[in-house]
Amino acid sequence: MLYYNVFSMPHSHTHDHPHHAHSHDPATPHPAQAAPWSILRMTVAARLAAALAVSAVLWAVVLVAMR
Repeated sequence: MLYYNVFSMPHSHTHDHPHHAHSHDPATPHPAQAAPWSILRMTVAARLAAALAVSAVLWAVVLVAMR
């Protein structure tokens, strides 16, 4: 059973310690960082090869688990 406290409890301590290592305004989020690789930049052949490789690995896991 989940219990949610709906009554506010008064705090007796002060909050003089920082909660985050840094702070910024929500209107100014972190700048975008370049991804080291992206599946969107891969060719169709490379995507197909990667999908086949992942599929082969997953089938190998299934076959080993069935032994």
